[in-house]
Amino acid sequence: MLARTKCFALTGIEGQPVTVEAFVSSASEFRFNIVGLPDAAVKESRDRVGAALKNSGFTMPVGQTVVNLSPADLRKEGTAFDLPIAIAVIVASRQLQAMALADVILIGELALDGRLSPVSGALSIVISAHEQGWRKVILPRENAKEVEVVSGMEVFPASSLYEAAMHLSGRAPLPAQAQRSYEDCLAGTVFEMDLAQVRGQQLPRRALEIAAAGGHNLLLMGVPGSGKTMLARCLPGLLPEMSQEEAFETTRIHSAAGVLKPGGGLITQRPFRTPHHSASLASLIGGGLNARPGEVSLAHNGVLFLDEMPEYPRAVLEALRQPLEDGIITVSRVKAHTQYLSRMMLVASMNPCPCGYYGSRVKHCRCGSHDIKRYLDRISGPLLDRIDLQVEVDVVPVEDIVKESGQESSAQVRARVRAARALQAKRYEGQGIRCNAQMSGKGMEDQALATAPALTLLQNAVKKYSLSMRAYTRLIKVARTIADLQDERALELPAMAEAIQFRMIDGKYWGEQHG
Repeated sequence: MLARTKCFALTGIEGQPVTVEAFVSSASEFRFNIVGLPDAAVKESRDRVGAALKNSGFTMPVGQTVVNLSPADLRKEGTAFDLPIAIAVIVASRQLQAMALADVILIGELALDGRLSPVSGALSIVISAHEQGWRKVILPRENAKEVEVVSGMEVFPASSLYEAAMHLSGRAPLPAQAQRSYEDCLAGTVFEMDLAQVRGQQLPRRALEIAAAGGHNLLLMGVPGSGKTMLARCLPGLLPEMSQEEAFETTRIHSAAGVLKPGGGLITQRPFRTPHHSASLASLIGGGLNARPGEVSLAHNGVLFLDEMPEYPRAVLEALRQPLEDGIITVSRVKAHTQYLSRMMLVASMNPCPCGYYGSRVKHCRCGSHDIKRYLDRISGPLLDRIDLQVEVDVVPVEDIVKESGQESSAQVRARVRAARALQAKRYEGQGIRCNAQMSGKGMEDQALATAPALTLLQNAVKKYSLSMRAYTRLIKVARTIADLQDERALELPAMAEAIQFRMIDGKYWGEQHG
């Protein structure tokens, strides 16, 4: 007998529909074959399914069983095919009269005792299934929270193969999961660091606010112990809440990468990724045998923080140039060619020299001029050019540390950031642009509403400091964000002057070598 079930295969973060066909026939010896371009994990499904059937009150067919995963030219990866294969085998061997297989998607890995284990990419599969017209899905109970916000889908969480089979037969229907609003998911967000804990550092605090308001990249440069890392960790608390669309994008990437916590729900807090400086190119950019998302994609809609940036391999840093420019990373392998979203903010910190104390007022620098130059040269001009805000972080005097702060909290700054982002959302409505950092180059001066005096000042700065055309456009974007924070419609001279102020580190430390 022939039986068919429906499931999905992941390509990047997109789901592709797959039909599981099981054909059982009599034969003198036991044979079980899976065809349709399965990987090793899918081939091993035969053994998991066999044990799960036995421990769930069913039997493995004695004769010949052929399982076909169609379309046969689409590579199938992972363990999410266990449940649809098992159900197809049960129905094909006449152990169960399934009432509704054509209109339901099946997802789940099987343990040997028949329990359903969570799988990677559940959210991507459910969203893709909904977009393609399916309205019902059975999945492991631990994946249920991940998809509870997807509207228009009946989700039936199951704990075991037996529960799924009884539901499909109509003997013991599973209750559909109650849907949850996105607003409910946003409640109760807690941030690790608060800007009120930072003493002094007025200029870096201002840079953080501008970066958060416009989605700009930021470089913090200063001596050890000046608070660079602490400042960077305050940034997530300044960023506005993610929209539902952004939350879906972020969670899909994390789910596809297999880093979503078991039983975890939709990711509603912007990611803050901090890869170690020993991270490989594949781990940062994405790749591996099956082209998994890397740190730049896991930081999508959030922050990628590189602490002590010159310590990262040069090849790793240079690979950041394309995602910083395009917001997309393309991972190409012999067996896979996948694009992942990587529209993130880059925040980097570094010392001014190998010992860390060049220019320090409290400790003497031990480095020679050649040592300093080699250290700074680890950051290339094209990469530095893509960092919109560059600010020095100085050591705070001890008397300022011990006294009462009186500094603004993250919540106070976030209110201004939220208001500035609202202006940007209205300005770029229908253009696919979410913040000023994503502003297109065509007609940028008109989009930014820059006045003639502001543009004149910018042109003079470009000539005086030998800035690139990329720096020219990025200064306009930063100035536009400063104007938004002041709720000013036009981009006036003071906003442009402040933006130029945050590009002075390049000339001070690297000089003409990066011009």
